[in-house]
Amino acid sequence: MNTKIRMGMIGGSLDGFIGSVHRMAAALDGTIELVCGAFSSNPEKSIETGSSLSLPSERIYASYEEMILQEALLPAEKRMQFVSIVTPNFLHARPASLALEQGFHVLCEKPLALSLTEANDLERQAKETGLLFGVTHNYTGYPMVKEAKQLIQSGRLGKLRKVIVEYPQGWLADPIENGGQKQASWRTNPSQAGISCCVGDIGTHAAHLAEYVTGLTIQEISADISTFVDGRPLDDDANILLRFNHGVKGVLIATQVAQGEANELKIRIYGENAGLEWLQSNPNFLRLKQNDQPEQILQAGSNHSYLSEQTLAHCRVPGGHPEGYLESMANIYRNFAAAIHKAERKDTPDPMLDFPSIADGVSGMKFIETAIASGKQNSKWLSI
Repeated sequence: MNTKIRMGMIGGSLDGFIGSVHRMAAALDGTIELVCGAFSSNPEKSIETGSSLSLPSERIYASYEEMILQEALLPAEKRMQFVSIVTPNFLHARPASLALEQGFHVLCEKPLALSLTEANDLERQAKETGLLFGVTHNYTGYPMVKEAKQLIQSGRLGKLRKVIVEYPQGWLADPIENGGQKQASWRTNPSQAGISCCVGDIGTHAAHLAEYVTGLTIQEISADISTFVDGRPLDDDANILLRFNHGVKGVLIATQVAQGEANELKIRIYGENAGLEWLQSNPNFLRLKQNDQPEQILQAGSNHSYLSEQTLAHCRVPGGHPEGYLESMANIYRNFAAAIHKAERKDTPDPMLDFPSIADGVSGMKFIETAIASGKQNSKWLSI
């Protein structure tokens, strides 16, 4: 019988949002146990967070360096097996590199790094070590996103023609970073977020979703990048034309200044024979459309035999019981834990239990840098 995979966490203190999401997702299936953490660069906050999670004091660390090096000294049956990195962007690459160096698998928040150079270095290191490296593009964990991917692979839509993906938010419509709002402060700070706010934060989610569902690769982009809030040093809006391989065209809209919008990630894909539509705020339904035919609405549910095998592998409850954001993230964690079990037994990975890889993280960094470069050159078409 499989034992629980032991996880350490870097970042995710009590005064943040995303750390608790990752911890709940990791715990949902009972396959992962949080055993240690360096939850903040502030040692007191790290201790406070670890204590609230009932971790033993000797497994609550003041820094990620201390955690990784001390965990490496523990017996193999006790030390963490992978580290989850949920810090701001500037603290992704260094802890990930040290974890790989010390023999730990890595699951990292997106974007992968501050620069493409850092991302490429991490990818080389991961390949050299043979360790697993995942990136939490969690929207691909939704069952009906899996179903959309399977429908396209089956040929149901025919030859693809058009992809429209959009991610509107409104939370940065005002300069809330000036009032010290933590999440806004680091995302709009070039030293912590890198060269982009909007494209790096949510544009990469939209781009990854489009590539994952279609199986295509974005090859060229023309990006109109804007900063609407006065004094903000990074972008808060992007309108991007996409050229995929096989002649497929697309449009990507990412904005954080759309008043009233929360997380309305939406994708529409059209082929010669049919189209489909999925909306993250109503994630249990996938709309399948065809000229002169009634629209079909496919619903997630473990009891729905019309769904593909891979979709059913990611459904947790029967139809009519909604699954959402936490479950999508939990699917990433569950699949990553299963891959660690497979790797330790030297078994062949199960393609049914997929998760975004470091290659996806590198692609995301290429997308960010190319989009920002295109925007600076008056929306010039650039190759990724």
